Formats: sequence, structure tokens, C-alpha cells
Amino acid sequence: MTDNSPGTDTVLAHDGLPPLRDVIATHELSAKKQFGQNFLFDLNLTGRIARAAAPLDDATVIEIGPGPGGLTRALLYHGAKNLTVIERDPRCQPVLAQINAHYPGCLHVIDGDALEVDVVKLGPAPRKIVANLPYNVGTQLLLNWLHDIDNFSSLTLMFQKEVAERVVARPKSKAYGRLSVLCQYLCDCQILFEVHRSAFTPPPKVTSAVVQLRPRADRPVGVDLQSLGKVTQAAFGQRRKMLRASLKSLGVDVSALLTQTGIVETARAEELSIDDFVALTRIYDQLKSA
Repeated sequence: MTDNSPGTDTVLAHDGLPPLRDVIATHELSAKKQFGQNFLFDLNLTGRIARAAAPLDDATVIEIGPGPGGLTRALLYHGAKNLTVIERDPRCQPVLAQINAHYPGCLHVIDGDALEVDVVKLGPAPRKIVANLPYNVGTQLLLNWLHDIDNFSSLTLMFQKEVAERVVARPKSKAYGRLSVLCQYLCDCQILFEVHRSAFTPPPKVTSAVVQLRPRADRPVGVDLQSLGKVTQAAFGQRRKMLRASLKSLGVDVSALLTQTGIVETARAEELSIDDFVALTRIYDQLKSA
């Protein structure tokens, strides 16, 4: 799934704004580790990400960590009329101001930390997040957004490949874990394509991947997400142990919990399906409140 798509967006290089490498040089924007930055220069690739999130013209589009604006420009070029970007590196503000002037009325810039911003309040539905997420906070941002997932129509996100694989992993696989269960209970999840490290400056040490999550209309109702988080954290926190041992930290009668859900005590977390974890969570809440 590595991105080898042809240069269908070479016209983006002529969108009236300077080439990204010139932007980087002019503003001396060397990527900083403290911001988890790896700048994306390939405009064909940013165009492919933007198209994957389409349509954009009728949505509140949100981007995290735009940096020098490669993906920002692609989103605007592909029709975003209401794009909000959140950037905490002050060096990037003049670049974003230049893009804003080129697409008047379409771009809104928030100077701040995305972990502290309630993105649901940034505009009306439908809302879409499209972002090349900083590696150091990407997983935490996703977990935060999952609690508000019904307020979004899609999340199109670039992670390091290892994280993307955890999002879509199936039971009995090495990557299957707490993140897999939470994401797949709430969303239909798929890896769209991989991105080679050479697409970034500086090149990260790992391959990346673009994953898309869309809220499930058919997910089981009546499941408390916070409780599901506790159950999965207990189960996968000691994933080599049998459930009769790993679930003791929940503070309920584990034997009753497993018996009522029809799950054998010797099973391990990676063997359970999403439906199994949903059943465990429902019985856990009943036992907890009994």
C-alpha cells in the first residue's frame, strides 16, 4: 500500500504560492523534535490525503500541526471552504498567514496546543479531521477524539505505521490491543496507504500510514466508553496473563464476570472479539453498581 501514485496534483505546485522548499528556506523552518515535527513536502501525497477525505467543501475541516502548510494547501486546493488549523510553533504563523491571504475567508488559524482544544467547538457538522499528526501526541489525540466520535463524519490521519496497524488489528494478532478495540467498537477503520519515510523532512526512522476512521452506525448501544476503556486497559495491561488474573484490577467478581459473558477464565485478551469486550463491559457495569 505504499504511495506510488502518479503526479496527479502537480498543478498544486502552481497554486500561486511559493514551493514548499522555498517556504522552509525563507522562514528557516527546521523541524523541531519538541513539536514532533516531520514536514511533508510531497504535494502529490498531500493531494492524495485531501482527496481521501473528500468532499471538503461542505464540512468543517480541522488540521493539526500544519507546519509549513503542505497539507493545508492541498485541503484548500481540493475545496475546503472552512478549514481550521491548530499550530503551536510560532515560527509557522507567518507561513499560515500567507496561505490565509491567498485563500481569503477559508482558513482559520489557532495558535495553541491541540491537546487543549475542544475541536468539536470549531464549527458546525459535518466535521472532518485531516492531519499528519505529530508522532509524540498522535495516539493521545485520537483517544481524546474517540470520546466525541459522533460529532465527526470522518478522521483521516497519518500515524507511524505501527500505530495505524494497531488501529485496524484483528484478534489473535500481535498488534491487537486496547486501541484496536476502542477504535473498532466506535468506527469502521482502514489503512488507506503507506507513506515511505523519504516523503518527509527530516525522514523519520519508520514508515508512516494514512488511516481513516468513520463512525459506525451499527455499533452496539448502551456501552459506556469509559468502562470499555477500563476493561480493555485491565485486559491488555497484562496481556500474557489469563483473564482470570488480568481482570482482577477491575475490583469486581472476575469469576462472575466471565461466567455471565460466557468467556473461559483461561482466555487471554488478544483472543477476544470486539463483541466479547462489549459483553464484558456491560456485565462489568452491572456488577460494579450491584
